[in-house]
Amino acid sequence: MSAILLLADNLISLQSLRTVSPPSRVFVFEIKENYDMSKKNKENRNKVQEEPRNTANAAEKAEEVEKEATECKENDKEAPEVDEEAKKIEEKLAKLLKENEELKASVAKEKDDYIRLMADFENFRRHSAEAKLELVASASADTIKGLLPVLDDCERAMKMLETSADEVAKEGTALIFNKLMSYLKSKGLEAIKAKGEKFDTDFHEAVAQFPVQEEDKKGLVYDVVQTGYTLGGKVIRYAKVVVAI
Repeated sequence: MSAILLLADNLISLQSLRTVSPPSRVFVFEIKENYDMSKKNKENRNKVQEEPRNTANAAEKAEEVEKEATECKENDKEAPEVDEEAKKIEEKLAKLLKENEELKASVAKEKDDYIRLMADFENFRRHSAEAKLELVASASADTIKGLLPVLDDCERAMKMLETSADEVAKEGTALIFNKLMSYLKSKGLEAIKAKGEKFDTDFHEAVAQFPVQEEDKKGLVYDVVQTGYTLGGKVIRYAKVVVAI
């Protein structure tokens, strides 16, 4: 601002000189020199004003650099701790994963053992049921086998009474035989068909042979010596027969 005032004073002085007399070169040079000095003074003042600002900016930058350096140092100090913590976490994770795999294997084994145990139990229960049925069937078969001679006696008695005139004896014997046979049939007993049937070694036992003239009768059962029986579809006594040849 002072430079501008100085320049204005010089111009006023120059104007007054023009009214008085033409300016000389020396005077003009002095005016120019004064202007240059004023400009230089202004620049110097600007530099002087900017220097504190630059100094403040430099101080701020230095402070920032120092702060960043401090943070870097702190980070460098914390880095090993972070790495150590990460390593511990990784080790713990690996341990947990291993335990998880072991638990999975253990669960799979327990499941397999359970399935095997259930299968064994089912087999045991089935075998027990079958054994029980076989025991009952065996006991029943033994009981029924013990009654077969009674049936044989009844059959023989009925054959003997065929020529008898005693109708009461015939009816009584037939009644006893039929009641006994009806009860045994309810338990699964069946008489094996034999007379007139083709000889079958699965059901018949040949005790004698009888020659016949008819070709169509050869190989058939000619007569039954003892009746055979099945119990529950199984042969408990083969039919003793005479085979026609």
